[in-house]
Amino acid sequence: MYVSLLKSLNRLNPRAWDFVQLTRVDKPIGIYLLLWPTLWALWIAGKGSPSLANVSIFVVGVILMRAAGCVINDFADRKVDGHVKRTEQRPLVSGKVSSKEALVLFAILVGLSFLLVLLTNATTIWLSFGGLALAACYPFMKRYTYYPQVVLGAAFSWGMPMAFTAQTGDLPAAAWLLYIANLLWTVGYDTYYAMTDREDDLKIGVKSTAVLFGDADRVIIITLQCLALGCLMLAGARFELGLYFLMGLLVAAACFAWQFWSTRNREPQVCFKAFLHNHWAGLAIFVGIVLDYAMR
Repeated sequence: MYVSLLKSLNRLNPRAWDFVQLTRVDKPIGIYLLLWPTLWALWIAGKGSPSLANVSIFVVGVILMRAAGCVINDFADRKVDGHVKRTEQRPLVSGKVSSKEALVLFAILVGLSFLLVLLTNATTIWLSFGGLALAACYPFMKRYTYYPQVVLGAAFSWGMPMAFTAQTGDLPAAAWLLYIANLLWTVGYDTYYAMTDREDDLKIGVKSTAVLFGDADRVIIITLQCLALGCLMLAGARFELGLYFLMGLLVAAACFAWQFWSTRNREPQVCFKAFLHNHWAGLAIFVGIVLDYAMR
């Protein structure tokens, strides 16, 4: 129903669906994976009662910045996506959207996101420039380093310190434990994503942690996920989170175990499903945080 509703936008403009595909609004997994950690931080910063204004700002901001990230990613990859089976029909590759149109759309989305940040405070505004720099440079990293997933993790985690400063005006040291946890988690799940395209990436010379890790990929991913859970436990202790939070971590751990087991044959589509499955881990942790505060 959701996709059908988006496709109905073509009645307003015959090119609407091209821009929907460019921003990947039809594939909300990226929104979820960016949103859950941001909400973890916002709920903890607000001690279970973040302001409605901040929740609205960050939810809309996540949607806009994820869309902007997809646009600049496709712009950066417009000359290589045609050589990868999964991406060969993307709008910039097929010529349905021009490079100039993509850059204009990226600027509009970033501008709207910045307008939202202006509703917060000076510290959060200054932090937002770091987030923009990470989001803009990530797509180009795969040409220069085998660690683009680390840059993605840094970008996907940047909303967490911003959530703290927006809600409290302060950035406690323990907030960086949440940041590190999410960075580690992101590197893990995006390596599953990169494993989907590994054979094509090897042919065209695109770098990724999936290429770097080789046969050790799954062991390294589960190690990163365990380290992420460890950082979250330390953060939970610092923020005095209790049983429900730990139950959320336990559900996330079960999700990670299933991903490790299901990808034992490294089938590309199964690796992609493992990537998608991380949505449930992030949601479980968020529900645990919400319940922990609500049941006090």
